[in-house]
Amino acid sequence: MTELSHLGDLTDPDGLAQQLAATGLSGDACELKARWLIKARTALAVVERPDRVEPPVAFFVPGRLELLGKHTDYAGGRTMVAAVERGFCFVALPRNDSQIFVLDAVNGQAVRFGVDPEWSPPADSWAEGPMTVVRRMARDFPGATRGADIAMVSDLVPDSGLGASAAMAIGVFLILSEVNRLSARDDYWHNLGGKTDLAGYLSAVLRSRAFGDFAADGDETVFCGGEDQAAILCAEPGHIARFGYGPIELEKLLPMPPGYLFAVAASGASPECGEDGLTPADLPERSVRKLLELWRQATGRDDPHLAAALGSAPDAVDRLRAIVAAWDDSLCGRESLLARLEHFELEGGALLPEASAALAVGDLRTFGRLVDRSQQAAERLLGNQTPETVFLAAHARRLGGAAATSFGRGFGGSVWAMVETDHAADFLDAWSDAYRIEYPEMADRAVFFHTAAGPAAFRVS
Repeated sequence: MTELSHLGDLTDPDGLAQQLAATGLSGDACELKARWLIKARTALAVVERPDRVEPPVAFFVPGRLELLGKHTDYAGGRTMVAAVERGFCFVALPRNDSQIFVLDAVNGQAVRFGVDPEWSPPADSWAEGPMTVVRRMARDFPGATRGADIAMVSDLVPDSGLGASAAMAIGVFLILSEVNRLSARDDYWHNLGGKTDLAGYLSAVLRSRAFGDFAADGDETVFCGGEDQAAILCAEPGHIARFGYGPIELEKLLPMPPGYLFAVAASGASPECGEDGLTPADLPERSVRKLLELWRQATGRDDPHLAAALGSAPDAVDRLRAIVAAWDDSLCGRESLLARLEHFELEGGALLPEASAALAVGDLRTFGRLVDRSQQAAERLLGNQTPETVFLAAHARRLGGAAATSFGRGFGGSVWAMVETDHAADFLDAWSDAYRIEYPEMADRAVFFHTAAGPAAFRVS
């Protein structure tokens, strides 16, 4: 993570903006984040105490885009991602007790809880992610029980595939890591020596899995992937990053094509939860789990994820297809599992490497065609698209976008388009107008913006 120092008392917007420019944020983003950092700092006036002597701690934590690799990270596959210039601005004041106060400086929502290894976060809390991270930190780092008063400002659209929940949890961990001086501990460096290690750890925490020397506190059968954490903590400004998972590995950094940026549409569509708390968007992950379960039962192997199973032998893909075809399932899920297997092989095994190669040489025409195939595969094989996301991806191409596809869990979410910087504003206006005409019921819920490929999370002061 980039670290900025000598930013004073978070009261000078011009000085802050100039310092933020060193991170790779664009000019407009720097000015906005400077104002937000000051807003968050001002919001903490409600918890000021005369005995505080330590300066505030501040971080910017971005959201992310998934260019390719739909539903592959938790199967041990590969993804192409970038950080966006939208995200969370956090400012925190260290406390001398184990209490944590988190305040949304925009809407006034607040929550208090303690640094407690036995804490059980309520599942319906907007702060479930930060609570989960704090509980695990207290378990994994005994004695790290110092709390903080935290204020945050964000422009990430919730439940849109931009990584808002992961970014919030990451920000709270980074603050408490700083407050508790975790980086001075041997157990921290032994397990979290690099950025990808930290990304893997925080992904494991949110999935209740073991990591390094740290024990699991949940279901060890669930492989965690970590796409959000990898993008948010390890991205590089001006670049698209390709990661492998299991463990997280930065495989390639591809420069963003000169003269292009991303236009993003958060569709406003989202699936409803069923009685079991799951949505249709959970189906692709459940299918991967079922494929791996059938493979393990039939072969006696204990491969940790689907990619490892398929890489175990030259004929492993054909063998798994035969296993699924012979599966006696009265619920008729056989065809959906075969489609899920085909999607994983196509998305991660063919499209993503070819798209990486095209992007590396600036061949946007080929890159755009490959991204189109990814969108078609999501519609045909994953079956997790809505009319809104299908329309947004297709219309972005009609408007001249070099490439466009949906991202997020599915049955809603967002669409990105790669567009020329000089025409980005006009493109965004035309895209937004067409969508709101086609889907007027989404007019108040959809959000359109453009962004450069931004920096990973960084400490401000």
